[in-house]
Amino acid sequence: MTIDQTPLTRRTTRTAILLLFGLAGCGGDAARSDGAAGDTTSAATDTPGGELAYVTNEGSGELTILDTSTDSVVGTIPVGTRPRGIRLSEDGRTVFVALSGSPRCPPTMPDEECEKMKADKTKDGIGVIDVATRKVTKVLPGGSDPEAFDISKDGTRLFVSNEDVDSATIVDIASGKILKTVSVGREPEGVELHPGGETVWVTGETDHDVTVLDTESGKVITKISVGDRPRDLAFTKDGSRAYVSSETGGTVSVVDAKTHKVLKTVKMPEGSKPMGVELSPDQTRLYVANGRGGSVSVVDVATDSIIGTVEVGVRPWGIALTGDGRKLYSANGPSNDVTVVNTEDMTVIKKIPAGELPWGVVVGRAP
Repeated sequence: MTIDQTPLTRRTTRTAILLLFGLAGCGGDAARSDGAAGDTTSAATDTPGGELAYVTNEGSGELTILDTSTDSVVGTIPVGTRPRGIRLSEDGRTVFVALSGSPRCPPTMPDEECEKMKADKTKDGIGVIDVATRKVTKVLPGGSDPEAFDISKDGTRLFVSNEDVDSATIVDIASGKILKTVSVGREPEGVELHPGGETVWVTGETDHDVTVLDTESGKVITKISVGDRPRDLAFTKDGSRAYVSSETGGTVSVVDAKTHKVLKTVKMPEGSKPMGVELSPDQTRLYVANGRGGSVSVVDVATDSIIGTVEVGVRPWGIALTGDGRKLYSANGPSNDVTVVNTEDMTVIKKIPAGELPWGVVVGRAP
């Protein structure tokens, strides 16, 4: 592990979907991996005023809840088939999870074999979980094979990527109705609402692009060519820049979010397969999960240069930060665990066993 020792400024809270308030403690001994099994009946108020991390486990069909003050499992919720993308309401009371009845086809499986596997479309949707009761209250439609999504600025609509049909679906949360389905880049995955709220961006893995949609009309505004197989993206709080990870390209594209032009391409460490990206609350750092590279790198936003990398586990996918930015959580799919990283010096605090194939993670205040 290497890291620039330049001190960090105090971080502010994130905006948009994650509106976080309490400061999480840095509990847990370095490099420990003794996370206890969760109590599925414990209440979400176990950490009043604190923060909780929610992890989707694609293989076991459940949500793991972590107390960020102790870095321990405090609950497990069965949610449905292949939970992947995850978002949290601003008040921390509702978790939304993308569910899919399509078969899981790992990268090593030939396309012809995957096509022979049967899909159960009745299991597709967006699960709505009440944090207080820890139960799925309903499943909203999310189009075919929903993978990732974001929530409109007013909290009324979902924008969902539909991987197997090359489209994005706009869903009205209150009525549970699909408002519109839009063609986007092939194999869409990452979805991120622009901070201004007027557009939503969707990555297209096979077309190596990002489709920019008007949030009101659903119309395609433009498409931006980026690196090979883009997976995730993140915006600066002022909406001026977007950072797009490219898995097979091994890069992160820095995009001018106003002109829709790529300004720079940042090369990740050798062997990296970039997946999840997350900006620090103070906007000085970009964290990148390197997938099959087994690490998380930190990029200095001022210089667009890598200043540190830490090994976290087998193929980290989703990542998330605490409200103060002092801890990072990475969901490490094949190793069935979550790694907690101290972002001050980029060292591993703890590894916590989760369910099978943890995919996504989000952190929010405990209601």
